Amino acid sequence: MKTFKSFFIALFCAMFLPAQADEGMWLLQLMQEQHLADRMKAQGLLLEADDIYSPNKISLKDAVGIFGGGCTGEIISPDGLILTNHHCGYGAIQQHSSVEHDYLTHGFWAKNRKEELATPGLKFRFVERIVDVTDKVNAKIKAGEVKEEEAFGRPFLAKFAAEEYKASDLNGKAGISAQCLPFYAGNKFYLIYLKTYSDVRMVAAPPSSIGKFGGETDNWMWPRHTCDFSVFRIYADANGEPAEYSESNVPLKVKKHLAISLKGIQEGDYAMIMGFPGSTDRYLTQSEVKQRMTATNEPRILIRETRQAVLKEEMAASDKVRIQYASKYASSSNYWKNSIGMNKAIIDNKVLETKAEQEARFAKFAQEKGNADYAKVVSQIDAIIEKSNPWLYQYTCFNEILRNGIEFSIPSNNLDSLRAAIVKKDKAGIQKFSDRLRLAFKHIRNKDYDHEVDRKVAKALLPLYAQMVEADQLPAFYQTIQNKFKGDYNAYVDALYDTSIYGSEANLNKFLKKPTVKAIDNDLMKDFVEAKYELGDRVMEGYAASMEGIDLLHKTYVRGLCEMYAPEPKAPDANFTIRLTYGNIKPYDPKDGVHYKYYTTLKGVMEKEDPTNPEFVVPAKLKELYETKNFGRYAMANGEMPACFLTTNDITGGNSGSPVINGNGELIGCAFDGNWESLSGDINFDDNLQRCIAVDIRYILFIIDKLGDCGHLINEMTIVE
Repeated sequence: MKTFKSFFIALFCAMFLPAQADEGMWLLQLMQEQHLADRMKAQGLLLEADDIYSPNKISLKDAVGIFGGGCTGEIISPDGLILTNHHCGYGAIQQHSSVEHDYLTHGFWAKNRKEELATPGLKFRFVERIVDVTDKVNAKIKAGEVKEEEAFGRPFLAKFAAEEYKASDLNGKAGISAQCLPFYAGNKFYLIYLKTYSDVRMVAAPPSSIGKFGGETDNWMWPRHTCDFSVFRIYADANGEPAEYSESNVPLKVKKHLAISLKGIQEGDYAMIMGFPGSTDRYLTQSEVKQRMTATNEPRILIRETRQAVLKEEMAASDKVRIQYASKYASSSNYWKNSIGMNKAIIDNKVLETKAEQEARFAKFAQEKGNADYAKVVSQIDAIIEKSNPWLYQYTCFNEILRNGIEFSIPSNNLDSLRAAIVKKDKAGIQKFSDRLRLAFKHIRNKDYDHEVDRKVAKALLPLYAQMVEADQLPAFYQTIQNKFKGDYNAYVDALYDTSIYGSEANLNKFLKKPTVKAIDNDLMKDFVEAKYELGDRVMEGYAASMEGIDLLHKTYVRGLCEMYAPEPKAPDANFTIRLTYGNIKPYDPKDGVHYKYYTTLKGVMEKEDPTNPEFVVPAKLKELYETKNFGRYAMANGEMPACFLTTNDITGGNSGSPVINGNGELIGCAFDGNWESLSGDINFDDNLQRCIAVDIRYILFIIDKLGDCGHLINEMTIVE
């Protein structure tokens, strides 16, 4: 256990050096040990560390939580009002939308609490408690209760978390769950208790022409003019405890909410962001960065581009399809463009060269230290990466096309069970599995699925898959395409979508009226699904085998890098746990002769307006407010309406919706994007180029108040002018 001790001595000792740029998604629970408050105060923080996070009292941490499955939200009123991004709430907005009530296009504004819409499936989670369990996990490793490499795995971590939860004073309390996660590549472990509220209601959302202004064109770009926000509210039972939806539930009286500043921003002002960044890979080797480019990003770009072209054409032709596929398209497009930008930024920002320099420095450090494990760890990682490259490429193609690209499916296990019941003439079994097939059909053919759209997607993706991978890597149904359909993909897909038991409700009803073994055995979609899963299992097993040992090597490498950089503290990679990042409001110069100022205004929205392009349509009411300068108290000192601004904060996906907070702990904006030039930032932070894009809180309140006519929401907030 000596290596663990030396790692943390190196990590936490003598933290007196000035901060290196603004890099770091810092753990709140280590703020005191890493002396972060001193660094933050040097840049403009006026609070104490325990005002931000304290295990013993209410702090800013208690006003921030996980919104849905992958975003951040902040509490902005005593009555549980949540602010997050429009793109984070997009799935919920789409869920409530129809051709008759098109909230995506026209927006939604609840004029009172009775009009707030219950949103089944939407949850909001607060961090209740964070516990360091490193010593407990290491003790289990030392005692042989778990192998060191297994301590990274979900089975052990889930079992360990369950045991700790059961023994804690939080056991049995409403909404409480526990998760155990590794940090610093397994050199540190924390148990995180979450409190989940499952009655979350939609309160306000601007029209997509405001909340998604700029669309794909402006995504990841600056200057930006998107008012990317939506508003929800947490409801609880009469005691303020989590409860499923009920008319008797009431708005949650929260422990903490953020005050909102209308005082404005200036270049150089302090800014911090608290949220749940999803994933970063700052400790990758050069070979791993190359793998990200070629085995993940490149195939993803090509496949998503092909699928999105089909969806875009179908969405443009039908309002029904546009609403059905809006959330799917936005989600796909976001990381399609991210992958393009990341590969470009890796080259432009010389990330590979930077990684090579770090590895050379690390080799020298290992030699000076006389540490044999450090000396060989990079070459060991490189060997594994070389072996895993073809497997990861195959997995990406499989995942993007067969798992997520083509949606049509059939529950083959239920069909097998039904087949067995038919053979046995088991009437009860036949009825049981027939009922399950009906339920599964409704799940697969849900309101956000269009059979004809998916048919066209399949016709585009199946031949692409055959072009991208070797013939011996294709699933077995490709032999059916060649032998039975003479290589005609369109004919195969039409037969698949027309003749399958799940091809239509009429097909299903006809089959279930008199189910037969022959019909099951001849179902093309059943063969498709079984071949798909057989391939998926084979690819995943091959990839897992090729990566065996990588976790322990990363553990060694990260520990060594932290020792090498000591006494400068290093933050662990993001893993969708609560983090703090701090910086300043700042412009940047992306290339020679180009300067971007740190803010934009509503004037830019009008300059970008293009009525012929759905990404740049400006609502008539917003134009009227602009022309009459009806900005109220939300205008800048010069009379202009602010839109968005830049900070040097270190963020990534999952930070979407995070609060941007000033030195007094007041809300000044809502983070929603990063800039194009820094899309390699998940791998290597560049303090000259890395910027967080946030929507100014004044623009958000202006839209809520003046365009949404929801002054009652403003009235329940705490406003500082």
